Amino acid sequence: MTENQSVVMIVDDDDSIRKAVRRLMKSFGLAVETFASAEDFVANGWKSWCDCVITDIHMPGMSGFDLKRLLTLQDSNVPVIMITARNDPGLEARAAAAGVICLLRKPFESTALIDCLDTALPIS
Repeated sequence: MTENQSVVMIVDDDDSIRKAVRRLMKSFGLAVETFASAEDFVANGWKSWCDCVITDIHMPGMSGFDLKRLLTLQDSNVPVIMITARNDPGLEARAAAAGVICLLRKPFESTALIDCLDTALPIS
């Protein structure tokens, strides 16, 4: 890992999503850490080494929105990208109000995630 390498955290209870997003992020030269729950992410001292969080919204325990709220309460300005398989009414508005950079619906194209990362991080 180089000094200037961005670190992306992936928080999702779905192992296949974590692995796929991890591979994509690594292909762009990003450092990646994965967590099966928001609680695991928080317990691992994310604050000092996190440049972007990609999180599922609906997970057992702490949801993606709960995680974003916690980050905000801790005065974190780390960009958050949320992903979900659900189509709940008003989800986009709720994500925007929470300060989420992007909301992607599963399944999503890798180019859509890269576009979100271009907004959150200088990856090129």
